[in-house]
Amino acid sequence: MACDLSLGRLEPCKDSVGGLKAIYFVNFGDLGAITYDVTNTDVIDAIAGTPSAYKYEIKGASSFTQNIQSDRLTGTTAFEQVLEVTLKKLTVADHKELKLLSYGRPHVIVEDYNGNFFLAGLEHGMEVTGGTIVTGAAMNELSGYTLTLSGMERVPANFLGDTPTAVGFVLA
Repeated sequence: MACDLSLGRLEPCKDSVGGLKAIYFVNFGDLGAITYDVTNTDVIDAIAGTPSAYKYEIKGASSFTQNIQSDRLTGTTAFEQVLEVTLKKLTVADHKELKLLSYGRPHVIVEDYNGNFFLAGLEHGMEVTGGTIVTGAAMNELSGYTLTLSGMERVPANFLGDTPTAVGFVLA
């Protein structure tokens, strides 16, 4: 049967950490042909062409969660990808870009502090489903943006086999 398990898992070392280091937005439809690792199709080795990836450095209150939505009655499984991002400081340039981001449905590369890169929204893109433009009430509160991006895919976000530039993206 195609869904039989093939591997066990030992308790891993306590050497990983949480948190996101950066996210990269790629305009929907700009991905060329994708080459997957020969022995592990959960890893992307290369992207054809040279799609632009727009890097956003982030620190602190940002997270990437993949919710498994499986239903025995309908025989379906899907993976909801949710990216919650906090961007500090309000600027005219960011205002314009975040408006465009909200209108589109980009692919998103998520970089964590363990050196992992994930490609979210591979088939269908990620939609901005909520967020705020906020200036805090007190001087030590956030003046910036919060965004929630959501996507629904057939499989979890693939790992990139290397950095975005090594796989074929051009940082813009």
